Amino acid sequence: MGAFSAVDVIRAKRDGHVLSDAQIDWVVDAYTRGQVADEQMAALAMAILLNGMGAPEIARWTAAMIASGERLDLSAVTRPTVDKHSTGGVGDKITLPLTPLVAACGAAVPQLSGRGLGHTGGTLDKLESIPGWRAGLSNAEFVAQLADIGAVICAAGDQLAPADRKLYALRDVTGTVEAIPLIASSIMSKKIAEGTGALVLDVKVGPGAFMKSVEDARELARTMVELGGAHGVRTVALLTDMSTPLGLTVGNAVEVAESVEVLAGGGPADVVELTLALAREMLDAAGLPDADPAAALRDGRAMDTWRAMIRAQGGDPDAPLPVAREVEVVRAHTDGYVAAIDAYAVGVAAWRLGAGRARKEDPVDFGAGVVLHKRPGDPVRAGEPLYELRSGRADLIPAGAAEAASAITISAEAPTPAPLVIDRIA
Repeated sequence: MGAFSAVDVIRAKRDGHVLSDAQIDWVVDAYTRGQVADEQMAALAMAILLNGMGAPEIARWTAAMIASGERLDLSAVTRPTVDKHSTGGVGDKITLPLTPLVAACGAAVPQLSGRGLGHTGGTLDKLESIPGWRAGLSNAEFVAQLADIGAVICAAGDQLAPADRKLYALRDVTGTVEAIPLIASSIMSKKIAEGTGALVLDVKVGPGAFMKSVEDARELARTMVELGGAHGVRTVALLTDMSTPLGLTVGNAVEVAESVEVLAGGGPADVVELTLALAREMLDAAGLPDADPAAALRDGRAMDTWRAMIRAQGGDPDAPLPVAREVEVVRAHTDGYVAAIDAYAVGVAAWRLGAGRARKEDPVDFGAGVVLHKRPGDPVRAGEPLYELRSGRADLIPAGAAEAASAITISAEAPTPAPLVIDRIA
């Protein structure tokens, strides 16, 4: 691999040129090894954000990210493997019931998840509210649990796409998170490196998502579906609405409790609907189109797999979950119907209450969050509870209350229901 100048690569993309395969291979490798400085990669990321990348460039960039580390070998797993990735939302606890549900139907789900930052929650933070549960597994433990139970949710190892770990942190502090080529290559490099045979993407769109417009979400989804296909991973994407929080809970322990309700055959209708829609897509992609995930929720198989998955990672599925000491109930001032609930405002409120973090090293309050009493379309009378603010610290309640104050709109007429699944791209 010939050496290049980082400045020349930056200038090429700054001036709108197509980067060569050799340039991409060199700059990703050199950055991973510390030979390209953070400020140089930040400049290149901004040039990519402003000028974009063609499909061949994105494919090569993704391949270089994968090549920066190891690839997991799942050949010891006899079930077909399929994973799901969500681009992040508010109240998006879908991974929790979905992973054991799909495993209960005969697939193996190798779910490498992350932590929350800002207004979107992290799956690992939610699961760590279960006493004893651990996110860190060795590769051997990961494969063994996948072969035995069919379901594992854990943190990605340090050697899986290490280039992405460095670049992800850099994008977060340089205003380049929204670059679609970098979002797509970040997600897909990790998913391809984990060794899954098929992948279903839940691309969120709306005020509570990173992708605010359907057009941007569709472009991201198409880019990722193409990347998956180019690397031999059957990939399908659903565009789903993130204007309203999913379910009635936003936080950590409160979302675990709601997920368990779904696994027990109950739970909010929208969480159940999206869980089943994604489960059917995953099972079809895995070559199990005749499996019935709704039956696995009804007959307890999904719950049994959940309990086995939690126990295998040191957790106690019967232990009480953390509960916030401070609770403030906010009530309606007028009669009417709930016309809208702003997902972004609710997500930021939960973050202010301690459920999220501003920096990667910040702790989270497992009991903190927002619990909704109403959904869009519900009738409401003056004095009825609209939502609860929960926190371990009384001094955080006012900040959460200020963020949530304008989140719910009440109107004289019920709103027209909006579809949860907006589009499917394959």
